[in-house]
Amino acid sequence: MMRVCLAFVTFVGISVAPASAAPSLRDVQRQIVQLQEQAAASAEGAQAAKVQLDQLTRTLTGIRQQAAVQGKTVTQLRRSLGAIAITQYQSGGLSQSLELLFSSDPTLYLSAAGSLDAITRRKSLQLHQYAAARQRLDATTMTVNDKLSLVRATQARLAAQTALANSKLKQVETLLAKLKKADRIRLAKLNDQANAQDQKSSLAFAKTAGGVSGRAGIAIRFALKQIGDRYVFGAAGMIYWDCSGLTMRAYQAAGVSLPHSAAAQSNYGRRVPLNQLRPGDIVFFGSPIVHNGIYLGGGKMVDAPHTGARVRVESFGAWFGWERLVAARRF
Repeated sequence: MMRVCLAFVTFVGISVAPASAAPSLRDVQRQIVQLQEQAAASAEGAQAAKVQLDQLTRTLTGIRQQAAVQGKTVTQLRRSLGAIAITQYQSGGLSQSLELLFSSDPTLYLSAAGSLDAITRRKSLQLHQYAAARQRLDATTMTVNDKLSLVRATQARLAAQTALANSKLKQVETLLAKLKKADRIRLAKLNDQANAQDQKSSLAFAKTAGGVSGRAGIAIRFALKQIGDRYVFGAAGMIYWDCSGLTMRAYQAAGVSLPHSAAAQSNYGRRVPLNQLRPGDIVFFGSPIVHNGIYLGGGKMVDAPHTGARVRVESFGAWFGWERLVAARRF
């Protein structure tokens, strides 16, 4: 789980207050919700980078092992060929090296030519093998260097996305610190009331969400059982969740293996037209993708929204918060 600072504050039912010299409590609420959603989006970007980094690291390990085996093969062929054959391969011909070797006695050079031709014929196959092995090793070495560059770039992206998520939550803390104590208490009460109402309505909807069979039904029932659990960056159960951690575990319960990243999950399963959604489909939001949830029907999904919020059932349309509905997958 990524270690990031947390601010368990969320606000709903936001309305824009009239313009004034100082921000109203409603303005602060709106800013906090926006920052929390941006933090969640950045955290999901970090999660996508983490999944990619894990894949690249496994690939790099395999390529390095391959390079080690190829290096041993090249070394063995070099030893078996001997100095003269290697010189022939590197210079493009045996004659030049032999002229240097026997230049002090042309007669001896001529008399040895027959036996040297025999060496050439005898080593010809090994020379080709050596050349091919050397080329494979060079190509693999280049691949290792390329993958190393990708690993470093992905590590930098992971760090940047995590830092951005933390910076958004730091801004939330700064906003709260500027409020009077009475306003902070009022906001906390509003937060508790909103969470209680969300949980009540979500549980009520969950009672009507039966009837879906197969993997989709198993995933839906698993996710609905987590209603009320807190959102935490990088969490995948069984107490705390982020959006892709919830969808991953829900479908894992149904026998489907998914990575812990909304963006990565969008490449799995079967693509579904957005006007043909069925309960159990995973819906994806943002470009790049930064959020997902499990569709329940009737324009509703179960998801883990953002810091300060809890797993809940909520409505969406072409947009969810600040992010557009961009894709759906069926498993």
